[in-house]
Amino acid sequence: MTIFRRYGPLFTDLYEITMAASYWTHRLDAEATFSLFVRNYPPKRNFLVAAGLEDVLNQLEQFRFAEDEIQYLKASGLFPDDFLACLPGIRFSGEVYALPEGTIFFPGEPVLEVTAPLIEAQLLETFLLNTIGFSSLIASKAARCMIAAGGRALIDFSLRRTQGLDAGLHVARSMYLAGFAATSNVLAGKIYGIAVSGTMAHSYVTAFNSELEAFSAYAEQFPDQSVFLIDTFDTLQGARYAAEVGRQMQEKGHALIGVRLDSGDMTALSKKVRKILDDAGLSQVKVFASGGFDEYKIAGALSDGACIDAFGVGTKVGVSADAPYVDIVYKMVQFNDRKVRKLSPGKATLAGQKQVFRRLDPQGRLQEDVIALRDEDIKGATPLLEKVMEGGRCLKPHPSLEAIREKFSRELSILPEDIKSINDHHIYPVHLSGRLQKAQES
Repeated sequence: MTIFRRYGPLFTDLYEITMAASYWTHRLDAEATFSLFVRNYPPKRNFLVAAGLEDVLNQLEQFRFAEDEIQYLKASGLFPDDFLACLPGIRFSGEVYALPEGTIFFPGEPVLEVTAPLIEAQLLETFLLNTIGFSSLIASKAARCMIAAGGRALIDFSLRRTQGLDAGLHVARSMYLAGFAATSNVLAGKIYGIAVSGTMAHSYVTAFNSELEAFSAYAEQFPDQSVFLIDTFDTLQGARYAAEVGRQMQEKGHALIGVRLDSGDMTALSKKVRKILDDAGLSQVKVFASGGFDEYKIAGALSDGACIDAFGVGTKVGVSADAPYVDIVYKMVQFNDRKVRKLSPGKATLAGQKQVFRRLDPQGRLQEDVIALRDEDIKGATPLLEKVMEGGRCLKPHPSLEAIREKFSRELSILPEDIKSINDHHIYPVHLSGRLQKAQES
């Protein structure tokens, strides 16, 4: 199951519509190709993860101006009547080439290219940048956490800090796409089929007369799904109470799943809590940790020898705190069969419809990418951009979220180790084909 909430063409910046009105007046209605790509890496990033395409394609199939939207534009007094009269007939009628979701990509490479009549292609700019940019940013941050965790389970705890309902849903989907095991977001679980997971809050513990009473009550309510939050008062005493209730659960044929740390020196506490649990014969009980974790804090705790089996990861990943935006742009590269490029210093673009080709080394790892013209064939390399929409309609069903997740896992497994680094910046080789370079000179 997926979510679809229609956003009309007014989900855009004003200048997209004023440009469209001028195009209409001057009869600029030939086909244009726009390329969406990331200019530069966010800080310390070595790779990015494509996400958000399903939402894009769903919206493009439903792209149209509703009557109330046209009336709103009319009331602004900005637009001529003949332009407003054309809006009811506008649909997205073009084609889209795109990287499949879960594809690892690098700056300069087209994530998608849109070819459509100029007005249609122009009106999509803001929506595409917003949707692909945000989802890819979060998926990329989550992927780095997966690398840092080294196979330990990660759970999305970000919902209460993400910026709005839609963001909360897209974050949960992007984190799961990148390998997270579950989410605390119940609506995301329902919509996307993601496993949901949660423990308890400190308010639950303080609602009872003692921690022991709180843990016993929770175990009675959820005898096979209990994770106790043990740091409300004294973490080590909380661990002892958890062990006491855990033993009682065993005697009744049930099992305590885990205990959660949410504050303090996670490394030192996790070691002591692990010993308390093991000494009580509860070696199967997992130690979970939450509280400000991202890839850096996860890596730091594990390098210090923390006995943590899984992490709840929230705010810093849900808002990509260290890199809250990505320098993603949508630029015209061809108009009416004329190749177009921008020459602004530091912001130059590559003209022409393009394809990205990928070569693997003899060990099957990513070796280099080549950006080429779309009609090229690069020997020994695989094209990455796929034609996903033609005539305004999707060419095939969307892949399942599980299939996307598996694709990303395969891609991550063949990423060179230096590119996986979360602290050191390394540049993956991306080259231009000879024909593409020559096309920039014409």
